[in-house]
Amino acid sequence: MKRLTLIGGIIAVLLLMFALAIIVHKDNDTSAKPPPASKPSVTGPSSPAETPTVEVVAVVAQTLSRTVRLPGELQPYQSVVIFPRVTGFLEWIGVDRGSRVKEGQLLARLVAPELKAQRAEAEAKLRSDESTFTRLKSASATPGVVAGHDIEVAEKTVEADNARVQALREMERYLLITASIEGVITERNAHPGALLGPAGGPGAGAPLVRLEQVSRLRLVVAVPEAYVGGIVGGETVKFTVPAYPAETFTGSISRIARSVDVKTRTMPVELDVKNPTGRLAPGMFPEVGWPVRRPEATLFVPAKAVVTTTERIFVLRVRNDSVEWVTVKRGSSLGDLVEVFGDLSPGDQVVRRGTDELRPGTRVILRVDSLTPRQVP
Repeated sequence: MKRLTLIGGIIAVLLLMFALAIIVHKDNDTSAKPPPASKPSVTGPSSPAETPTVEVVAVVAQTLSRTVRLPGELQPYQSVVIFPRVTGFLEWIGVDRGSRVKEGQLLARLVAPELKAQRAEAEAKLRSDESTFTRLKSASATPGVVAGHDIEVAEKTVEADNARVQALREMERYLLITASIEGVITERNAHPGALLGPAGGPGAGAPLVRLEQVSRLRLVVAVPEAYVGGIVGGETVKFTVPAYPAETFTGSISRIARSVDVKTRTMPVELDVKNPTGRLAPGMFPEVGWPVRRPEATLFVPAKAVVTTTERIFVLRVRNDSVEWVTVKRGSSLGDLVEVFGDLSPGDQVVRRGTDELRPGTRVILRVDSLTPRQVP
């Protein structure tokens, strides 16, 4: 009886363990299964990006008129380097650097012993030939004594002698060196006793003196090619010099080169400057307030409206709320505006801050004058 009870207990324990094993296996199968797939969304595709809003301004037409600062150079109205016209020794010089002289004033005196000897010889020969001519002419009063041809030869000889004497006397006058213009001696290169001569001749070297007219000066300004269209002859232009920074001087446009330097792309323009007191000096470098203008009105847009890429320069015009790229050329600046040339008209609306991210054909919302937004209808 006890044996049957023990067997029954063992069987009950085995059944219980089998039941537990089945439960554990079901739990493992359940955890290994993937989660159920989510159902597809019933919503439609995502909505397109928002239409960009841009600030636009109107293209304006106005006449360009402004002043730019350009460097210039003051030059003497006339500058003369003086060489002797004959070779000689400097005997006396009455001027030095900075001397003011009048036209025709004696500056220096030379001596030329050889020239003096030549003149004395020529004068002696003239006197001898004149005496011979006089005797022949007196003898010719008796017919047949002197041939007429001899008298003519003697007369021609006297005339030639006289011409030579006059030429030598004229050359001696060149020993007196005078001022050809009124001005200031700005350079002196010789002292008494120096041997001087004509330029390129024996004894020639540096000029005896340099004489410059400074009561009237030339102000030379290299005007950039972009500004030459507005040059007006006779116009008064203001300038300053470092020597008198608080003072303003004026000159009038007098001479225009009419030719652009191919290296600097500038055109030389000369202004006449009156300088009666001599305060201004040749060689000064003034700063010139150069007037820049156009003969007619041109178009302007904000400087930031112009887009520059490696391929083109353009502005973004908005028509019918759609962006257009309009190729332009830059001109002069006028404050925050820049002059543009292209297929534009006054009143056209352009994006104030241009960018190549707004492609042609892009639809935009306009904000005019930074105040009133307008949406695409």
